[in-house]
Amino acid sequence: MSSWRNDPLGSGGSEPLTVVIIGNGPSGICLSYLLSGYTPYVKPDAEHPHPLLQRKLAEAPGVSILDQDLDYLSEGLEGRSQSPVALLFDALLRPDTDFGGNMESVLTWKHQKERAIPHVVLGRNLPGGAWHSIEGSMVTLSQGQWMGLPDLPVKEWMRRRRRGLRNSRATAGDIAHYYRDYVTKKSLGHNFVSGAVVTAVEWGTPESSGSGLREPGPLFQVSGFLTTEDQSRQPFSLCARNVVLATGSSDSPARLGIPGENLPFVHYELSALEAATRAGTVSPGSDPVLIVGAGLSAADAVLYARHYNIPVIHAFRRAVDDPGLVFNQLPKMLYPEYHKVYQMLRERSVLSPGPYEGYRSLPEHRLVLLKEDRQAMLQDPGGLQKVFGVALVLVLIGSHPDLSFLPAAGANLAVDPDQPLSAKRNPIDVDPFTYQSTHQEGLYAVGPLAGDNFVRFVQGGALAVANSLLRKEARKPP
Repeated sequence: MSSWRNDPLGSGGSEPLTVVIIGNGPSGICLSYLLSGYTPYVKPDAEHPHPLLQRKLAEAPGVSILDQDLDYLSEGLEGRSQSPVALLFDALLRPDTDFGGNMESVLTWKHQKERAIPHVVLGRNLPGGAWHSIEGSMVTLSQGQWMGLPDLPVKEWMRRRRRGLRNSRATAGDIAHYYRDYVTKKSLGHNFVSGAVVTAVEWGTPESSGSGLREPGPLFQVSGFLTTEDQSRQPFSLCARNVVLATGSSDSPARLGIPGENLPFVHYELSALEAATRAGTVSPGSDPVLIVGAGLSAADAVLYARHYNIPVIHAFRRAVDDPGLVFNQLPKMLYPEYHKVYQMLRERSVLSPGPYEGYRSLPEHRLVLLKEDRQAMLQDPGGLQKVFGVALVLVLIGSHPDLSFLPAAGANLAVDPDQPLSAKRNPIDVDPFTYQSTHQEGLYAVGPLAGDNFVRFVQGGALAVANSLLRKEARKPP
């Protein structure tokens, strides 16, 4: 990937960039693909299984999806996403996947370089973003085929590498490699700058140009630094007409806000448990590991600890039969390992002989206090407090996006500006058909920041942004 020293953008220039994309995960990669002139058309002989969508597609034969009315095309579609454009793009890429089918995409892709929009993608890691930070052997929640990006099916890519899907799912390591490889195979690398940390994004009102004409929208100043090979920091500053936020939501782990949370034995990532296991800090003979949370990250930690026979206390706020508990939403046949954790957390007999010896489940409990002598105090719904000695505490209750580089850390861009910005509960407020911020012209958000939390659906946001930017470019005076 590009480094700042060999990237022509590093030297700056008087002409603003058309687009700066902040974040190089699946959303940023897909958007770069669409902005690089790769254009989707419906195959002439394709017949979509959705009758209404097929009729609409037949009304504009030979017209790129990027040039059509996404609002009109997506009307009437239903599925597992709240985003109409996400449902549309998913239906075009995977027409019958929700019915267990394997029908090929109805799209064909043409590389039309004259349609490309100049852009740069800034990322802290290699292309693939946070996927490079996930333990490589972890299996994805989504089916492997749903992790793919346009015009390169994951199954086909895995077959070429002589790798196989595990129960229809891929490992995080394979998916991270796939995203990096996608950028290479689609010749997108010159748009990507890795090791780039954005520290500020600022904007003002539209400026007058030298000819006396006002610019069509605000100009954005994107500042930060590039970490070079010798670990020094090289500052950069870019001017852009549009900025796309694609940083995901895993930057900042959610905290409990309790006394003792800053003690050195409290951690927020599974990697801390792995390191402690290697160092012998936790072992079958040590005090238990306290795992707080009932999501999939917490389940992964339970599975890891049980694999090494490390005793576990598993505390979470929900009841075991709460419909909102993620385990109650996963098919048993597709996710056998998570169903095993669900069986375990339903068992309340603990640290006593039985099928789950060494595991204790504490449903409807809150961690209220941690002490320096590694004592953890938990409270049940009736107010009864229990104290346990622990070797390590893992708090795995989700994460928040880090938008500290934006004015007010992006809080004023959320659906409810008075509440903390959250990918699941309070995302950035965007127009559903352009993904442009409803509060700031020229500022876009895709992926979890806009409420799309699965790779399968983040691609719709990229389609919406590309459609919007192409329309803007068409309106520019010659």
